[in-house]
Amino acid sequence: MPQNPSKEKEIATQRIHKLFYEAKQIFNTDSKLSDRYVHLARKIAMKFKVRIPPILKRKFCKHCYTYLVPSKNLRIRLHKSRVIYLCLKCKRFMRFPYKN
Repeated sequence: MPQNPSKEKEIATQRIHKLFYEAKQIFNTDSKLSDRYVHLARKIAMKFKVRIPPILKRKFCKHCYTYLVPSKNLRIRLHKSRVIYLCLKCKRFMRFPYKN
C-alpha cells in the first residue's frame, strides 16, 4: 500500500539533506564516496520529483556531479555581478548571479 505522496516527498527531502551531510563529513577521507552520495541524492530527487534546495544545489557540479569543496576541487571568483564556480575535476564553469 503506497504512502501519502506528501509524506514520501518529506522523507525524500530528509534523505537528500542527510546524504549531503554525509558527503560533507566523508569528503576528506573518501571523495569518491561523497560523489556517490550526491549521485544518490539526485536520483532520489528525480524519482520523487522533489527539488534539491538551492543551498545544496551549489554544493555539487552541474556537469560531473562532483561534491564541491572550495580550494580542494572548486575555484570561486567574482566577476561582473556574478559568482563563478570552476570545477577543477571537469574544468567547467557555473555562474550564479548576486546582488550588490
